[in-house]
Amino acid sequence: MGGDLSVAIIVFVASACVVVYCGAKLAVYGDALATLTGWGRLFVGSLLMALATSLPELSANISAVRLDPPNPELALGDILGSNMLNIFILAGVAMVFGANRFLVRVAPEQAYLIVAASGLTGLALLLGALGIGVTLWEVGISSIVLIVAFLASMWMVYKTRPEEDSEYEAEPTLGLGRAWALFALASAGVVVSGFFLAWSADQITEVTGIASSTLGILLVSVVTSMPEVSSTITAARIGAADLGVAGLYGSCAFNISILFYSDIFYRDGVVLNQMEPAHFVAGGVAGGMMLTGLVLILARRRIKQAVSVLLLALMAGAYVAGAVIVATIGESEKQDEANGHATLADAGLNRE
Repeated sequence: MGGDLSVAIIVFVASACVVVYCGAKLAVYGDALATLTGWGRLFVGSLLMALATSLPELSANISAVRLDPPNPELALGDILGSNMLNIFILAGVAMVFGANRFLVRVAPEQAYLIVAASGLTGLALLLGALGIGVTLWEVGISSIVLIVAFLASMWMVYKTRPEEDSEYEAEPTLGLGRAWALFALASAGVVVSGFFLAWSADQITEVTGIASSTLGILLVSVVTSMPEVSSTITAARIGAADLGVAGLYGSCAFNISILFYSDIFYRDGVVLNQMEPAHFVAGGVAGGMMLTGLVLILARRRIKQAVSVLLLALMAGAYVAGAVIVATIGESEKQDEANGHATLADAGLNRE
């Protein structure tokens, strides 16, 4: 058992390092492509940057549901844990870079994106609670509703983007062809490493007995969110807070759409119907943190620095509290499962 755990940990750490490195490069090459092609900040942040930095979640989720046996709890935990962590990243970066000084650089039009991200997260929780078993071409109706809602939300974000874009534009050192090639190479690295990340996380779950939902929310989500950390810090350092915020909330929205793609590969039911209590906690905390961020951005010029810092600190604290609750629930579920197995074993002995 010890050898299996050691191998799983080594594979997890190695794949995590590749995810972090390639994910960071995706942000760099995506930003270069944005400048070279003339795309605006909102498009880069909410669509291209979000897609680029969410590739680890996409790869890890598809890999998780294709494991033998499938592990949809790990996939759901990664998505909802990543959304919770993304807003924790926003709170931490905003505090480090001056709270109000960071927030005033965020365009009010970001509100549409925040409403979309929080609304999609809430919709996923609602559909998971309803447990709709109807499928179309072996894909859950609830997953189809999610992807339609995501596309409609992104269309709304695109239509309400600012007319004037004050995007920070660094002079790219790459040609367009080279930027596309490096972007594709980094994407491939993320996809391959994401498979090994899901496999190793599943192995760690089996060997240690940690609940899959807990592992996805507290560990896998941290690794797959590393690209968001690097891209947001870089955006803040160059004075492009708007780009960083759009990337984080855009990633939250795109993460929810990943559940549709995961369901395409899941053959044991509907992915959303596999939600456990820990998933609802993570999703609820994420939604509350997103809406707090909305209040901060809309009122950024009317609230004092101390109030902004307090709200950002509360957002960070909400993540910590949510993580503790998730860990507690996961431990309780594992204990109940172990007690159930013991009861069945005792019953079998008594019959003999």
